[in-house]
Amino acid sequence: MNELHDTFMYIALQQAKKALAAQEVPIGAVVVDGNGVILARAFNTVERQKYQGAHAEMRAIAKACKKKGDWRLSDCWLYVTLEPCAMCMHLSILSRLRGLVYGAASPVFGYHLDNELSFQLYKKRALEIIPGVQAAQAAQLLKHFFTIKRKRSRE
Repeated sequence: MNELHDTFMYIALQQAKKALAAQEVPIGAVVVDGNGVILARAFNTVERQKYQGAHAEMRAIAKACKKKGDWRLSDCWLYVTLEPCAMCMHLSILSRLRGLVYGAASPVFGYHLDNELSFQLYKKRALEIIPGVQAAQAAQLLKHFFTIKRKRSRE
């Protein structure tokens, strides 16, 4: 299973690079069904769309639901390069995803930081969470983006 996680995270990292090229925070996401078929790929477009709901995870889940023709993604896994925020984590749970794999931890907006966050209402079936897959690569993209951004703001 680790090899599959690496493969799909690599694809999510490719999406994050597209975000970087578009001058967006480099976060990418991929939704994969139970047979290992990619249903959706997406990257962060918050700045372009001027909408906080344009996170990579939310866009990928929306595309996967449309492709599948159902809001339930029970047999699916979400791969995302950065630990989801509370909003994206709740969407993952409400979408009934089977699992979530993420790369780098988010020390600023990660879902684990929200002390009020409770998943008790949705605990019929727990979401399997696997952190740290290709975390160094994901973190490097983010560091590169923010280094460039700080440099531009000083010019």
